[in-house]
Amino acid sequence: MEKNNDILEKLVHINRITKVVKGGRRFGFSALVVVGNQNGKIGVAHAKAKQVPDAIKKANELARRKLIQIPLRDGRTIHHDIYGKDGAGKIKLRSAPKGTGIIAGGPVRAVCEVLGIKDIVAKSLGTANPHNVIRACMKALQKQTSPKQISNLRSKKISEVIEKRG
Repeated sequence: MEKNNDILEKLVHINRITKVVKGGRRFGFSALVVVGNQNGKIGVAHAKAKQVPDAIKKANELARRKLIQIPLRDGRTIHHDIYGKDGAGKIKLRSAPKGTGIIAGGPVRAVCEVLGIKDIVAKSLGTANPHNVIRACMKALQKQTSPKQISNLRSKKISEVIEKRG
């Protein structure tokens, strides 16, 4: 976990790849990385190299180029409950009240931390493969709509769209 120029980088998974050649085995490494500004921007990337640090560096650079904006409620949680699926990776994300914290496993926790989500309950269903879980998580987060987007769609005021909490 590094922090430089306000972007947080988190390594999610490293995989060792072996290629058997005439002289023995050649090892390569792949790294899965998530980066974000802890304020709604996130990027995910996967890169391969002969050494671990090179793979991580490559993945970080790729992820920085693929940053996307995700709408957050009060800058701490998601707007509504969402479900995402990618391959065998299925994920359920639920918005949570203030003070709940991040209740999520490995890869999803990393995504939430770099995104700036402070309160969320997440459940990963199906596979435990970090690649598929993260892709499912990203699909879910992109499906989310903010009250601002809904009010624009329906040509109404934001106050007419948001339900009053009692």
